[in-house]
Amino acid sequence: MPEAPARELTLYVQSRKVVTSFFRPAVPSGGGGGGTEEALAADFARPAHVHEESSRASEEAFFLSDDQARCVALSEELALKRGYQVKVVDVAKAGRLERLVTERLRGVQTFPVLVGPGNTRLEGVTAFTEEHLCEAMPADMPTQRAFTYLKIRGGDLDRIRELLLTLPEVREMHLLTGDWDVFVVLEFDPARGRKRQVLDFVTERIRGIPEVLDTSTLVPEYSVTKFPF
Repeated sequence: MPEAPARELTLYVQSRKVVTSFFRPAVPSGGGGGGTEEALAADFARPAHVHEESSRASEEAFFLSDDQARCVALSEELALKRGYQVKVVDVAKAGRLERLVTERLRGVQTFPVLVGPGNTRLEGVTAFTEEHLCEAMPADMPTQRAFTYLKIRGGDLDRIRELLLTLPEVREMHLLTGDWDVFVVLEFDPARGRKRQVLDFVTERIRGIPEVLDTSTLVPEYSVTKFPF
């Protein structure tokens, strides 16, 4: 089995520092009757993914724009599904030394920026789509797939297509020219997707179609995908 890819990505965001009398620092618990109200106000003012040092000055606060916050939420959601971790770094509060050593951000014009394995990079809000994020986070497939070539006796192709597509295990069907007539992609739950069970399905269900003369099936030992699942 191939070596697993690096599972950590860094997401650079750029918050905005604002001065507001509404912002209040966090109030320690047990601070008296008015503490609860002030703590609620502080929690409301403090944005997600912003470090606690923003509470050191009552007149300063860092806010993340909604579009960047959406990118963070989408990245973290998909990373959780695909077995990755996302480290969020706010460049608006990064120290000078960290700025100098972060060569990954050289030439960056817009935020957020996601840096993944192999220094792959997504830059800007519009780049943060589910498709692009899945490409940046290749993952082991949660299902067992198999690939079957079919040789078909001449007949009603529409009928054969409908018969194949009624089988839940058939995920894709492709018509070919050459030695084989049809190529189908099969998908199974891992619990029943062992090689023998896959071949049993092909010989019993697909070969059971009268027009199917012959089949040849490939069952991968290991699969990784960039597609959503």
